[in-house]
Amino acid sequence: MAKLSLGLQLGYWGQLAPGNAHVELAQEAERLGYDSVWMAESWGNDCFTPLSWIGAHTSTLRLGTAVAQLSARTPTACAMATLALDHLSGGRMVLGLGVSGPQVVEGWYGQPYSKPVTRTREYVEIIRKVLAREAPVTNDGEFYPLPYNGPGAWGMGKPLKPITHPLRADVPIFIGAEGPKNVTQTAEIADGWLPLYYSPYRQEVYADQLVNAKPGFEVAPTVMAVMNDDLEQALYPVKAMLGFYIGGMGSAKRNFHKELMARMGFPDEAEQIQKLFFEGKRDEAIAVVPDAFADEISLCGPRDRIKEKLKDWEDSPVTTLLISGDIDLLRGMAELTL
Repeated sequence: MAKLSLGLQLGYWGQLAPGNAHVELAQEAERLGYDSVWMAESWGNDCFTPLSWIGAHTSTLRLGTAVAQLSARTPTACAMATLALDHLSGGRMVLGLGVSGPQVVEGWYGQPYSKPVTRTREYVEIIRKVLAREAPVTNDGEFYPLPYNGPGAWGMGKPLKPITHPLRADVPIFIGAEGPKNVTQTAEIADGWLPLYYSPYRQEVYADQLVNAKPGFEVAPTVMAVMNDDLEQALYPVKAMLGFYIGGMGSAKRNFHKELMARMGFPDEAEQIQKLFFEGKRDEAIAVVPDAFADEISLCGPRDRIKEKLKDWEDSPVTTLLISGDIDLLRGMAELTL
């Protein structure tokens, strides 16, 4: 039975900036013995800037992007941000990457959403070259040619390596992946995996995809934790999250979250959730989310129940639970886990 570590998942900012609330949560998490703090980005806040601010107000927490979207910046720009934050934090940076989805990539970043698995591999390879700083960086891949000699090029590009020497060549790289091919590749090329949701009771869903993971490979899912003596009430936020992701985060043609729910044993419910969500019946879509599924991927209910469920997570490949919540929840989870 492996000991679990805890990370603070701050997620997106949403409509309003959080002010100092995130710093205060991170400082409390650090006092409680949490291992890491993670920031997301979408079509609002970026992830590197808030982590820099949090890093300036903490001293031991690892600073993770969960996730930095590939299409938001070129791989060399991402490597530069990683290099800078790793230096400023004294070697606490963890680079979490993800491809996002076609709605965001094509609608917000104005780039084609093609061959996401191949694109991810190429992106990671370039970042590792930058951080290794062994030679000027070149790449003859399909997506990020270096030097660039395509349409519009002046033909004057030259291979470069970073002026600033990286603090660490081996900054950990995690990947947020859901599809089988992407998870398989993540185990092969990354230091850790960031599942959006994971069930310790259905380890067989991912078992074959993780067989090539190297020693020390980390698995850090975001796990919603709600301490409430009323289990139905505790599960509602989890069901609401699932209803939104499975129903609305994707198109009728492709929704990776819906496909994952189907692979995890709930194909009919996933189909119905999406149908209702597209019809504008969000409350009904949430109601269709099975309590059993919501319960498997979360830690909900009375305190003693959560304590028992933690044993199942400890018996899984999971190494870190990324927790979102207020200070009381962070303290409660620390008491149960750490």
